[in-house]
Order: sequence, then C-alpha cells, then structure tokens
Amino acid sequence: MVGCGPVRPSRRARWRALTLVGVHVAIAAHLAHWWLTGTTITPVEPSEAMHTLRDGVLNAGFVFFATAIALTLVVGRFLCGWACHIVALQDLCSWLLQKAGLRPKPVRSRLLAWVPAGAAVYMFVWPVVARMLEGGGAPELHARFTTSDFWATFPGPGIAVLTFAVVGFLVVWWLGAKGFCTYGCPYGAIFAAADRFAPGRIVVDDRCDGCAHCTATCTSNVRVHEEVKRFGMVVDSGCMKCLDCVSVCPKEALSFGFRAPALQRSARRTWDFSWGEEIAMAVVFAVAYLSLHGAYGNVPFLLSLGLAVVAASAAIVLWRMRRRPTVAWQHMVLARTGRATKAGKVVAAVAMLYFLAIAHTGAVHFMTWRGHELLAAAQRDPGPGREAKRRASLAWLQRADALGVVDDHRVQRDLAQHASFVGDLAGAEVHLRRLVAAAPRDYDAQDRLARVVAAQGPHRLAEAEAILVDLVRRAPHFTTAAETLAAVRAQRARTAR
Repeated sequence: MVGCGPVRPSRRARWRALTLVGVHVAIAAHLAHWWLTGTTITPVEPSEAMHTLRDGVLNAGFVFFATAIALTLVVGRFLCGWACHIVALQDLCSWLLQKAGLRPKPVRSRLLAWVPAGAAVYMFVWPVVARMLEGGGAPELHARFTTSDFWATFPGPGIAVLTFAVVGFLVVWWLGAKGFCTYGCPYGAIFAAADRFAPGRIVVDDRCDGCAHCTATCTSNVRVHEEVKRFGMVVDSGCMKCLDCVSVCPKEALSFGFRAPALQRSARRTWDFSWGEEIAMAVVFAVAYLSLHGAYGNVPFLLSLGLAVVAASAAIVLWRMRRRPTVAWQHMVLARTGRATKAGKVVAAVAMLYFLAIAHTGAVHFMTWRGHELLAAAQRDPGPGREAKRRASLAWLQRADALGVVDDHRVQRDLAQHASFVGDLAGAEVHLRRLVAAAPRDYDAQDRLARVVAAQGPHRLAEAEAILVDLVRRAPHFTTAAETLAAVRAQRARTAR
C-alpha cells in the first residue's frame, strides 16, 4: 500500500517483457544464421565499437551503438529498458524474487556508482589515448560488416553463462534491481550521460497528488514522485523510460513529453555508507578487479566488474557484523543483539571463501603476469642477462601452473615456448595440447601443435596431418593452417618415396 490505495499492476510491463523476449529471439536468429551459413553480420553489440575506435574497423556494433546514442540524445535513455538482454535478466531475477516474497532493495554508494563511467573510459577512450601515446595516428577506416567467426570476441559458453548468472542474478539479489546497471555497465554510463542532454522526459501535470505509486513501481530505483514535484519531470539519468510509472498513476498525471534537458539538475539521494566505508569499498573493489580481470586468460571485463562490486559490498557487510549489534542486508537479518544469525553465519562463511578465492586467483594472476613479462624481456635482451631472465620466467610460470585450478592458455603458451627453446619437443607438445584444450579457438596454437608433432619424426606425420585437417575444417579462414597442411603432406610424400 502506498499513498491513496494499492498500486495497480503496470500495463506497460507485459509489453516491455514481450519486447525483451523479442530481443532474445533476434539474438538466437543471428546465431542460427551463422551456424547454418558460416557467415553472418558482425555482432550487434556496443562492445564491438572498441574495434572501430582502436583499429578503424567499422562494424555493425559501432553503427548500432552510435545510432542508439543519437536516439538517446533526443528521447532519453530508453534502450536499456526496452532492448538490453542484461536488463531482461535483471528483471527476470527481480520478478522471481518478488514471487518468493522478496523485493530487492537498491543499495546506494557514492564511489562505486562511478565504476560504469570508469569502465566506459577504459573501453572507449583509453584505446584512442594509448594509440596516441604510442605515436600512432588515427587508423584508416574500413568497413567489415560480415564475419565467419562470430564468437571470436566473446567468451566460451561456460564463462558466458557465469557472466549472465553474476550480472543478471547475483548482483540483483545482493545489490538490488538494476544493480549491474548502477554499478557495472559501461554502456549504461554512456546512455546516462547522453540522457542529461535529452529533451525526452517523464513529465507531470497538476493532477498529481504525490501518492508515490510511480516510485513504488519503478524498477530503476528512481524517486519519481519527488522529482516530478521538484522539477515537473524526472531528471534522474537512471530513468530507462520503461513507462511503468506512467501506467500506474491513478490520476493519469504522468506522461512522456519533451522539456528542456535536465543538464545540471540532479535528484536528491541518500547514501547507505559512510565515507570511510566508501573508501574501503573502493580499495576492495580495485584489488578484486585486478585479481580477477583476465585471470586464467578467461575472466572477461564485465564479469570481473560484477564480481568485484559484490566483493566490495560484502567486505563492508562483514565489517558491520563485527562492529554493529544489528545488521540487515537486503532481505536478511545477519546479526541481532551482537550475535550472528543463521543467515549471517552462512553469508559470512560464503564471503570468507569468496575472499580466499579472490586472493588465490590474484596470486596466480600475478605469477602469470610476472613470468610473461620476464619471458618478453628475455626475448628482447641479447646480452648476458637473457638466460637469467628466462630461468626466472620459467620459475614463475611453473608456480602459476602448479597453483592454478584450471589451465591458463597464456601459461601453457609460454611454457611451450620455454620447452621449444631448449629443444624439448615432447614437453612443448604437452603444453600445446593443454593450450589447445584451454583455448579451442586459438588456431595458431593448434597449428604450432601440428608443427611440433611433425618435427618429432616421420612416424608422427600422419597425426600432424589429422590435426591440421581438423583445423582447416573448423577455421577455413585461417590460411596458415592450409599452408602447414600442404607442407606436412609434401613431407609425408617424400618420406614414402
């Protein structure tokens, strides 16, 4: 119950759900077209714009992202609410939690809210700055709207499912509805910035009586009734124009219209953390992110952001359980009268295991990085220190390999290189096979494996040929494999004579 009676269901929610289902059907159709034909349109993903900015490759993702930003500058931030597959997952999680009697509450942090903006700078500004610092000019623009390797820039199925589970479900359960939009999404940060200049707004007329039904139904954590009272419209750039607030208004006082852009006007916010807690969360976030991003050569950017934000807030929850007599978080009472509840004990145990996993991952990640850097330095150094660097690199990489819980394709590649350097073809083969298993789309590694197998004698040439035939079948665009296959077949023919 809010204000004048119960909040009626949104008439827009079903239409928005159907639209988001349609988005997933379109994604499935895109994938099916690639599987059936072998070639399709490049991914229609904002992340693909990185290749345009860095390498000058004009693709479907850049065109889509640029068009979406241009539309946002006019009608406001609508794409997130009506077309984002991550928002669909978050809405699904919120719906499931509400069916279970749990309504995710927004968690409000000053500093963590800057994570999406920092992520956007890292993805879309830093590549340009890095190229300028290296003395490179603007890349020559060239179009590439089709691809035969659609999944080249995406993680494998397992990591993709884990990413969706974290950013679409775990973050919502722990940080509230639209938690990843608020604390992780770089694209949302760009749309939010564009929204500040957009005349398209949720506006109010004089029939509004402040019942707050609009705020109660908003899944974007916007204080709608307060903003329309102060400004005559919604100015919060978190508003995704889903129109639920318009639909549930009992006085029909809200509508979508055009007003002067919000620009510097901002909503009032209350914060859930002290400045000391904010700074502590920022430190934990940074450590967790550096430990996780790229770990095992397999943890992608968005997943590492979601996991790091959860780690940062979990650290403060544990701290409060040690310092405060009563602690509640989302739907759980974690401590009461100075003692942890059953829920609190479970959360504390899971959080501690999580922090141990992050620490272990960070240690392995550092060993991998250090070993790779020393190997690269040894390759650049023709002097007497080269061998010492190579041995140190090997030691770091062997430690990383021994402590790692899964094979890291970067470690296996470098260890294979070390083995090849000393003429240990059998050892190089072992590491290359592990590399191919860990990174099945690393076609160069499979080609190198075939070369190493062939180099071990005429009795291994047939095996090398089989590896290359499989590679040519799976990656016909990888011309190096066809060249290696021709060389191996020629060698077999000479041996047969």
